[in-house]
Amino acid sequence: MTAYLHTTTFNFYCSGVYSGKIHFAEKEIKHAKVDLRRRTQMQENVLDKQGKYVLPLQKIHEHIDIYEQADWTPDEVVLNNGDIYQKHIQYTAVIAGVEKTSQVWALRKGTALDLVTLDGEIIAFLTPNRYGIELIVKEGYEQLTPLVVYDEPLLSKAEYGVNDLGTFLIPMRDGVKLATDVFLPEGILPGSKLPTILVRTCYDRNGKKEIFMRWANKGYAVVSQDVRGRADSEGELVPFYNERDDSYDSIDWIIAQDWSDGNVGMWGASYLGYVVVAAATSGHPNLKAVVDEVNVGSPFVDTVRKGGTLCSWPLLSWTLAQSVGTRTDFDIFAGITVSPEAAVDARPIKEIPQQMIGKASSPWDLWSQHPEYDDFWRNCTFTERGDQVQVPMYVISGWYDGDSAGVSETWRMLTERDVPNRKIRLGAWEHGPNRSRELNGVSFGNDAVVYDYDVSVLRWFDHFLKGIPNGIDQEPRASYYVVGENKWRTSEDWTPVEAESTSFYLSSGGRANSSQGDGQLLSAPAEGSPEDIFIYNPNDPMDDSGEREPENLRKYELRNDILVYTSDVLVDDLTVAGELSAVIYAASTGLDTDWVVSLSDVNEQGDSLRLSNYIVRAKYRHGFDHPELLTPGQVEKYDIFMPNIAHRFVAGHRIRFSITSSSKFVAFPNTNTGENPYEDSAAITVQQTVYHNSEYPSYVLLPVIPHFFDTKAVF
Repeated sequence: MTAYLHTTTFNFYCSGVYSGKIHFAEKEIKHAKVDLRRRTQMQENVLDKQGKYVLPLQKIHEHIDIYEQADWTPDEVVLNNGDIYQKHIQYTAVIAGVEKTSQVWALRKGTALDLVTLDGEIIAFLTPNRYGIELIVKEGYEQLTPLVVYDEPLLSKAEYGVNDLGTFLIPMRDGVKLATDVFLPEGILPGSKLPTILVRTCYDRNGKKEIFMRWANKGYAVVSQDVRGRADSEGELVPFYNERDDSYDSIDWIIAQDWSDGNVGMWGASYLGYVVVAAATSGHPNLKAVVDEVNVGSPFVDTVRKGGTLCSWPLLSWTLAQSVGTRTDFDIFAGITVSPEAAVDARPIKEIPQQMIGKASSPWDLWSQHPEYDDFWRNCTFTERGDQVQVPMYVISGWYDGDSAGVSETWRMLTERDVPNRKIRLGAWEHGPNRSRELNGVSFGNDAVVYDYDVSVLRWFDHFLKGIPNGIDQEPRASYYVVGENKWRTSEDWTPVEAESTSFYLSSGGRANSSQGDGQLLSAPAEGSPEDIFIYNPNDPMDDSGEREPENLRKYELRNDILVYTSDVLVDDLTVAGELSAVIYAASTGLDTDWVVSLSDVNEQGDSLRLSNYIVRAKYRHGFDHPELLTPGQVEKYDIFMPNIAHRFVAGHRIRFSITSSSKFVAFPNTNTGENPYEDSAAITVQQTVYHNSEYPSYVLLPVIPHFFDTKAVF
């Protein structure tokens, strides 16, 4: 086959913005950049290997001969480097007066690196992600690639350069100054007034600088700011506490600038997502649009005290990474330089930071001073001010997002307040959404990764900040991807309006301990079903990952301190989509304890793939602001929220629900004493009893889509 990729010069596009030319020379990659301000073509130089591009140009260069020599004619191609590609979608366009049809190939495993062929030769490589498609394409063939998603007639076009106004130190109401960068479109008419997109980050505003600039290319003022105590901002980071007021004050500053038209939007993901939800609760009248991705929830729901427990590794990794200095140490965050196992097992709890990073953590110390839900935590709980939210909010997350509890909290708040123009998109995505078509060996289908992710975000801002009538406000409120069916669906709300809340009741002969026991899920409460008992020893906790991922729970379900309830084999497919919950009647011999619940899909081989899980502390069963210790042996009702899913249980599989009392990588094990969780009191082993009879009908409540299956035929 004739070599062609080494001799091809590719045009490089990032989120629809032309970003120069790429040439894969024999020993190096050449990059001819574009001047950010004037949009003029610069000369070719060797690509900076430390560049912040998502598209893995070094991998393409390393394997370029493999890509070039592959036979791109079968429906599936396995390359010599192990990559598996499948035929995906096609594009047809007239190129040089001739109609051509290209073929897009989807990478099946790992981070998506898709490619496009024409007549058996590669013309483009691309990586979709949350910030937009990064793509290189043979010049003149753009219309044969997913780049066409940016050609939507009413979409803001990348027609401007970027004018970097520099850094401003903006004073907040208490005098603390926050480092803030401003980027304006270069080429606008003098005196033009612009809508603004504000991003407030704890991860150093310079980290994603080039990415956020791309909105300026499309006619927006972009304001990027370090939250207090981070990077170049003054003050001290008190996570969650100041974000509402600081956002309000920052918006005030923006609308006072001579380039502002008074319309402000905000974008945020993860902690930045918490920031934008908190900003929405400020009720600022000039906040006109919010895009909220994979947002961290309020501390007692998702982060510091999930379900009232004391969170362990997810909280520790983030807090320690923020505490080593004013800039985040991502090696700690990723569990590289601090061992998750060592961190969660370290004691005393209040001194874990000193043991792991050699110094105290101000947030950790502060939180330990507030062991109960008080005014400090109320100020951090965005739902306490949900009545102030009126801004149109676009919520984006996925089934494998570790902060999906926070996303659900946000959506419940919007729904309960009936906030107009709310919209949600939920995919088979992780906390870093739109990345891969497979996770832990579970395949999601080629459509799980989408090419219009950032286009939909831009359309949201275009409509609500620029007033462009693009119709996004008329589309179905919810868009969600059903794993197992591997298709996108829409509904007029989330939970889907067509879903029917269906109870699946726990039952057993009194021996539901482990997957080898006799626990069952039934379509009706069991008469005279005896209770199930297990012993919870805080010194021998469950050590599953606790992550929101399809982890195989099979080996953990062999333990005697987990109660397992499994349906009969499904005789037909059963599709569940929406928010979940469980009602559990239980007693403990302790003064306090925890309850961990999980829903999983059990296949023919006995693998139990987790779909949803949550943890709650018993003393908060009446609400976080009404703590009450247990009366040992007394039956209590627990109404337990569970993060959302959209999943098809296929015929031949079984539904499984489990209950235990610990998951040490989610929360430090409850000592069962009812004492201050930060004080490391001596642990007490307790007896846990779960009831499931006509008087105490414990059940899991699933939103079943009836179109696919008559639930009466499940068992």
